[in-house]
Amino acid sequence: MTTRTVVCCGLTTLDITQVVTSPPTANEKIVASDVRVAVGGPAANAALTAAALGSHTVLVTALGTGPLADLARSELTGCGVQVLDIGTIDALPVSTVLVTASTGERAVVSTNYSVARPLPASAELEQIPDGAGCVLVDGHLPEASLALCAAARARLVPTVMDGGSYKPAAVDLLAELDAVLLSEHFTWPGASDAIAAVAAHGPELVGQSSGAGPIRVLGPRGCGEVLVPAVPTVEVVDTLGAGDVLHGAWAHAIATGGDVTGTDVLRSAAEVASLSVRYPGALGWAREKQSLPRVTGRLG
Repeated sequence: MTTRTVVCCGLTTLDITQVVTSPPTANEKIVASDVRVAVGGPAANAALTAAALGSHTVLVTALGTGPLADLARSELTGCGVQVLDIGTIDALPVSTVLVTASTGERAVVSTNYSVARPLPASAELEQIPDGAGCVLVDGHLPEASLALCAAARARLVPTVMDGGSYKPAAVDLLAELDAVLLSEHFTWPGASDAIAAVAAHGPELVGQSSGAGPIRVLGPRGCGEVLVPAVPTVEVVDTLGAGDVLHGAWAHAIATGGDVTGTDVLRSAAEVASLSVRYPGALGWAREKQSLPRVTGRLG
């Protein structure tokens, strides 16, 4: 089946990742065994994942100007992602990531961005879903995301969200979404059940990941779980970006014709995310020539 365009909208960062024996304590200096610099951010990593799996991919984001923006733009376009830069920012956000060598677990310190220039005319954003098979947003550009999702739904294009954390400005987005996949640590203010709280605002399917544990799901077929393929501890190299990979593979599977409110697309996407933790960086798996045919065979 032919894959249609995946449109991702949200945050792009520059990630500086250092591999350490353990995170430093107060006033401690340590030496890293490895360092990597790469594009990151939930929407950008999802776009890179969808592109690696074979989707034509458009990323709506804010890169701004300067050497960091140029570096990010070059990497994104070099990996087959079409970039629409919609705002001038003071500087591209930078994430500092410490990966513990023995476990692959990561600690992240990052900045988000504020868009200084007004967004482009809504007509420009409304045209983007033409030819799209899925629109994925991460909540970091709520105005642009709302315009995109409203236009997508008018064209019957599936709309999904990476719910990394609660963002007040993104609550209005939920009414324009078919499905939302929450992170393990997502909470909704005043609610004991984050999944139910999000579902009450409109999405037909809401799931919540739990690292290597099952993805809890509330959808048209009721409550359930999607099992995540087990990864032996000795094979976990780096968990950085695994959630972003999950979302990008999910969007790709939907754009390929999968049911946006079904669990099969989540199960297939979880296989890619599980593969990703076996390699350094969010996209290390995609650079392994032997792994891609196996994955794209399942999702395409």
